[in-house]
Amino acid sequence: MSDAIKHECGIAMVRLKKPLQYYKDKYGTAFYGVNKMYLLMEKQHNRGQDGAGLASIKFNVEPGTRYISRIRSNESQPIQDIFGKINKRINGVFEENPEKVDDVKWQEENVPYLGNLFLGHVRYGTFGKNSIESVHPFLRQSNWKHQSLIVAGNFNMTNSKQLLNDLIELGQHPKEFTDTVTVMEKIGHFLESEVSDLYLKAKEEGFNKKDASPYIEEHIDIQRILKRSAKNWDGGYAMAGLLGHGDAFVLRDPSAIRPAFFYEDEEVVVVASERPVIQTVFNVDINSIKEIERGHALIIKKSGETTMSPILEQRPKKACSFERIYFSRGSDASIYEERKNLGKYVFPEVLKSINNDIENSVFSYIPNTAETSFFGMMEAAEDVLNQQKTEAILAGEGKLSKERVIEILSKRPRFEKIAIKDAKLRTFITDDSSRDDLVAHVYDVTYGVVKPTDNLVIIDDSIVRGTTLKKSIIKILDRLNPKKIVVVSSAPQIRYPDCYGIDMAKINDFIAFKAALELLKETSQYTIVDEVYKKCKQQENSEDKDVVNYVKEIYVPFTDEEVSAKIAQMLKTEEIKAEVEVIFQPVSGLHKACPNNSGDWYFTGDYPTDGGHRVVNQAFINFYEGNDKRAY
Repeated sequence: MSDAIKHECGIAMVRLKKPLQYYKDKYGTAFYGVNKMYLLMEKQHNRGQDGAGLASIKFNVEPGTRYISRIRSNESQPIQDIFGKINKRINGVFEENPEKVDDVKWQEENVPYLGNLFLGHVRYGTFGKNSIESVHPFLRQSNWKHQSLIVAGNFNMTNSKQLLNDLIELGQHPKEFTDTVTVMEKIGHFLESEVSDLYLKAKEEGFNKKDASPYIEEHIDIQRILKRSAKNWDGGYAMAGLLGHGDAFVLRDPSAIRPAFFYEDEEVVVVASERPVIQTVFNVDINSIKEIERGHALIIKKSGETTMSPILEQRPKKACSFERIYFSRGSDASIYEERKNLGKYVFPEVLKSINNDIENSVFSYIPNTAETSFFGMMEAAEDVLNQQKTEAILAGEGKLSKERVIEILSKRPRFEKIAIKDAKLRTFITDDSSRDDLVAHVYDVTYGVVKPTDNLVIIDDSIVRGTTLKKSIIKILDRLNPKKIVVVSSAPQIRYPDCYGIDMAKINDFIAFKAALELLKETSQYTIVDEVYKKCKQQENSEDKDVVNYVKEIYVPFTDEEVSAKIAQMLKTEEIKAEVEVIFQPVSGLHKACPNNSGDWYFTGDYPTDGGHRVVNQAFINFYEGNDKRAY
């Protein structure tokens, strides 16, 4: 994605099912869980670099002993920062007590971050500032272990205001207006309610206050707490939580918007946002890793019992397709194949653009994350050229000379590494004219492989704002003097904002939206903008379930090809000599390539929740009224 957007978050959870001595004996260290958490988080660093945090819980320590440890960082390399500090703390303890290096029982009592249950988080902020207070996990601490709550998640709620009001109706006074705080406090409220009910039952059965705690821990019903807490949640989420006494859960939204995978054996239960992370870190077969079901919670009791419990009524599965296009690591077997298919399925449109002239076309990709889609485009180009070779040989009816056959068979598509990002270059000047000149040099180009008679085809993951294309990429590609530059997006046109965890909240940022507005002006249909605004305003404060996405009407008068052509026109500045064309993956191609991730609201406007339709209309209202703020 040449236009970088902040996106997603990543969660990691490890529950050790054996005593710590077991891991010391088998793996040589009681810090098996800590080590695995480092790997799980580091291999998900692509999901968030604004902050990172880790929490651990010890099960079997005496009262007066710290049983919860938490560390968070918003430094430039937050994962390395928190684990560097953890390592320093642990080493410090052993330096003071060298005789305890092999005493696991003592370590469990005295060494921080050595525990039985771990929750980690990597963050990209889509709500609130990037202060340390915004970094997960969040902690709601109590002197009663079963009321201490730790929460972290990959999520965004579209109805944070409603959730805040729900807390106020419960008599609370929330300290912040963020979806993380409102979610945690909602769970905390019903946790307290559950504990209160169980305490009364324990008293009726003759337990004193001290003995009531183990009774409560054994009988606490996580499923009931989550059902009551999540009743009004509207958004995409994979929400993880730990209770101080040792229960844990991961709840996934009813549409499966945000991803969550788990693995369990006799030693461990592990959860992560991405499947290959678990595969790699625990060296397990892909078929042993399962998805957490939509609308369900994976609940892990302190006893080690694990259940997949229904929490909310399931909706049609609308797993985020951007996970497959760009966000998740491409080392997942399915994602790798799907990204190749995205390149294959868009190639017929590329072929039309270059008039079937593969011989006089150079194919490449930008940025590096588009490489897998490029491989798929390569295969499609090779298939077409092989067909052309076959037809040329058959047309000769066996009368071709050996030299001519060799000439035909020697033709190859021209795949080149054209653009290389200079990781060392930084745009440190804020003056627009100076900064734009620097941006234009962020990529180096390979000279000598493109002829003036060539088409230059470049595939990108997706095109969001088009800013980098216009100010940098197309300019540097034009230096190679191609006849035509064809920019290919492996994703469809991004037309609508996301509100479920990806930082695409302002509709007027999208070049597809800007192109549609220009077309409305050119065709004297701009009154549609005023009409859409009026319709959006009429339902702005509506609490009805049937809110309509009226923003779709902006695009109705035009074909996808017309919008693409206008985008190309907007990206080509006066100094660009080559012809420029922009090609987008059709939505049908996306669904064919990624059949199990049908969430496509940023392309189609078909949001999986009511809150999504409210957000898109609010985003349009903000644009129309000139308010440069988020729609949620």
